[in-house]
Amino acid sequence: MFFTLNSNKMFFLFILFFSTLISISSNSWFGCWIGLEINLLSFIPLISNPQNLLASEASLKYFLTQSIASINFLFYILLNLFFMKNFEMNNMISILINSSLLMKMGSAPFHFWFPNIVEGLSWFNNFILMTWQKITPFILLSYFFNKNFIIIIIIMNAIIGAIGVMNQSSLRKLMAFSSINNLSWMLSAIMISENLWLFYFLFYSLLISIMCFLFYMMNMFFLNQLFFMNLNYLIKLSLLINFLSLGGLPPFIGFFPKWIIINFLINNNYYLMIFILIMMSLIMLFFYIRISYSSIMFNYLKLKWIKINIKNKLFYFMNFISLLSISGMIISTFFFM
Repeated sequence: MFFTLNSNKMFFLFILFFSTLISISSNSWFGCWIGLEINLLSFIPLISNPQNLLASEASLKYFLTQSIASINFLFYILLNLFFMKNFEMNNMISILINSSLLMKMGSAPFHFWFPNIVEGLSWFNNFILMTWQKITPFILLSYFFNKNFIIIIIIMNAIIGAIGVMNQSSLRKLMAFSSINNLSWMLSAIMISENLWLFYFLFYSLLISIMCFLFYMMNMFFLNQLFFMNLNYLIKLSLLINFLSLGGLPPFIGFFPKWIIINFLINNNYYLMIFILIMMSLIMLFFYIRISYSSIMFNYLKLKWIKINIKNKLFYFMNFISLLSISGMIISTFFFM
């Protein structure tokens, strides 16, 4: 199974989902902070594993970074109460509150903890960290953000995400930098409206879940495993399709939300930002294509005797989703008819 569900894990998973609901439905900043704290304390038992030293180290690092961000967040919301009338101070506090929330979601330039922690987690925990754990900071960010500051952060995320992907041998770190790059798109979506962000986030979560499940199914953590394993060509094709969809190549469904965000940004005259986002997406795509191309073209003859037969009913479901991803552009054109 993708995730071993014992009663403890189920309990903490429930608290994790429940804490997000506490934060996003709270009517005060203090309530939001309490939700964030419950979220942190429920995620740590999920990721810590006494048998795995890397997981234990990752859980400690995660606790330290998130607690620092929480302390900062609490301090800044108290400052906000004192200086609510002062416009200049209010502007400064909005930047500080935004910074602590950006640190919580692993955004650049507060991203240094993110790839290190991702490296120590299982694929399921990575999926939670890259999707569910971003919901609360994003919703809180949409309440109170400094537009000019967020634009700078968007550009930084796009550039750092694209540069970080270069020369990565670990698939988990590759997905982490891909997540940082996608954050730039999500932040630009939340500047326009929460609905647009939710739309992008749902597509992004779908693509990340497919990638994490594929890597989990084949027990893959490093790039050379894609070359050495004598995989079924159907699996390699599925990987290629989903990689390209995650990068946002036009015939695939991953391009659809990006296309809509580009349209909205053009309407709001953010031309330089669009240019940077598209250029950085091209760099990401180049590395995704290089990985996929290598894994398809490499065929080690001396490893021919290693046959990997994945007997998993869910694999047919993955093929169906890959088919959906190919027909993405056809589906998306129906939205505009």
